[in-house]
Amino acid sequence: MVQNNGTRVPALKPIYDAVEHHDFRALLKYSAEKFSDDKAFIIKEGKDESGKTIYKNVTYRDFERDVNDFGEGMVKRGMTGKRIAIIGKNSYPWYMTYFATMCGLGISVPLDKGLPYEELENSLIKSKADCLIFDKEHKDLADRLKKEKSTSVKTFISMNDEDGYEALSEIMIEGRKALDSGEVGFEAIETDPEDVQVLLFTSGTTSKAKAVMLSQKNILSDIYMLDSCEDIRRGDVNMAFLPYHHTFGSSGQTMMISLGVTTVFCDGLKYVQRNMQEYGVSVFVCVPLLIEAMYAKIQAGIDKKGMRKKFETGVKISRLLRKLHIDVRRKLFSDIIDELGGKLRAVISGASALSVEALKGFEDIGIEVVQGYGMTEAAPVIAAENPNVKRVGSIGHSMPGVEIMVVDQNEEGIGELICKGPNVMLGYYEDEEATAEVLKDGWLYTGDLARVDKDGFIFLCGRKKNVIVLKNGKNVYPEEIEELIDALPYVAESMVYGDVRKDDGPADDIIPAAIVVYDPEKLSKEEAEEKIQEDMDKINDTMPSYKQIRRLALTDEPMEKTTTGKIKRYVAKK
Repeated sequence: MVQNNGTRVPALKPIYDAVEHHDFRALLKYSAEKFSDDKAFIIKEGKDESGKTIYKNVTYRDFERDVNDFGEGMVKRGMTGKRIAIIGKNSYPWYMTYFATMCGLGISVPLDKGLPYEELENSLIKSKADCLIFDKEHKDLADRLKKEKSTSVKTFISMNDEDGYEALSEIMIEGRKALDSGEVGFEAIETDPEDVQVLLFTSGTTSKAKAVMLSQKNILSDIYMLDSCEDIRRGDVNMAFLPYHHTFGSSGQTMMISLGVTTVFCDGLKYVQRNMQEYGVSVFVCVPLLIEAMYAKIQAGIDKKGMRKKFETGVKISRLLRKLHIDVRRKLFSDIIDELGGKLRAVISGASALSVEALKGFEDIGIEVVQGYGMTEAAPVIAAENPNVKRVGSIGHSMPGVEIMVVDQNEEGIGELICKGPNVMLGYYEDEEATAEVLKDGWLYTGDLARVDKDGFIFLCGRKKNVIVLKNGKNVYPEEIEELIDALPYVAESMVYGDVRKDDGPADDIIPAAIVVYDPEKLSKEEAEEKIQEDMDKINDTMPSYKQIRRLALTDEPMEKTTTGKIKRYVAKK
């Protein structure tokens, strides 16, 4: 339906029973009662004398107790209503302290552990943080902040009981003693689910980070939508790979708590596959880059074993049988699934578009892949696929309860995606101008360009700020061309942008240009100059003349990126 110069998008229909929680404390009580002795987390605690790994199981009851112990301990220390920053790798203490803060203890300020000192310092200053909870890898940061006193942080809490700092364990012991004596300071804290509860810093690729203000209502409404539409089950094993300081990571973890899922932690990027086997991971939420790397490894293994012909024959047979409603994929490709732990059944991809090859490849072997779309400003999920709503290359439909429109469409039907719903942020902290730019009459203007097909499926076309507007009025969408360039086997990454024309054309004209980063292990500099230009000519031949790349820069140096792996376009163009 077309309305207000825009196309409305249909919403996913709820297909699972879900419970909507008023606030984080209500969710804590619900999960502790419903999932009681189920494992909420499995924590690796090192090795015993024989070299055997020691694991600690944290039940949902244990999790509730730990949150209450920490919360009560903080109340006893006068930390109610404070702004509590958290920094560190994904861990049980990180999420437990975050959850306690979200229960009304104060305002949570998750910090990106990948940022340099100056940016972390600025985030603490901007957020007016009172307290910093840190892990052992960030003791040097705490030492420097404590020495320089350049921020408002007065309380430093060590997750790992570092000397010279308040210890998380001691705070929890003190909280337990208070609770056992009948004190209820933490539980008595009253909260308004619509107040600011978390300040999350964005990792923009075109501008400096802004602090997004989210409420409990924002986050929990989004989780309710996800619970009603996505096939995540009680007893699933989830590996917490996405950083908790990103809303996709922290909200995703809270979704797992709401559904009775067991969470385990990854030992590092190179141990992903080993950890999947170790824990029997059944659900994996991650970014396309990792999914595509996993798929490439699977394919390389097939070729190494000389099984390519057998594999492709198996795919053809299984596809045919599926048309007859007979699914033998997981049995037929059990060897491959066993390499991924044997239990992996669902992969959820977000942050950017997943390659069609990887998406189809995983589904061919019996692993369901769904894509979602969102942004920090929407807590974060705006649209998604589910088992009933899928189309290759699409991000699906809007979440139930979220309105989506594509407005200001051009002749190709491409326009800006805007949304409205209970998950949309309260605004940017102390930045009314930036807030007014993206929040208009309750609608969040995402800055993403999209089109909608006849069945209501959304297809992203790139960022509005990245569009190259030519003098003749034509629009060039960089991401569309970058996808073609990145498909070349020796290309590590690329960026397409608009450059000022310097030949005999009009002085103010703009032409499409590209920076291509090639893999020096696959091509020498001389080979790159010849081969890439040759392949770029072939790509240009497939496109209208106004989209063709007219200027090409080659390098083997990676472009500067945000901590989420997105190219900082404003830096790369300098």
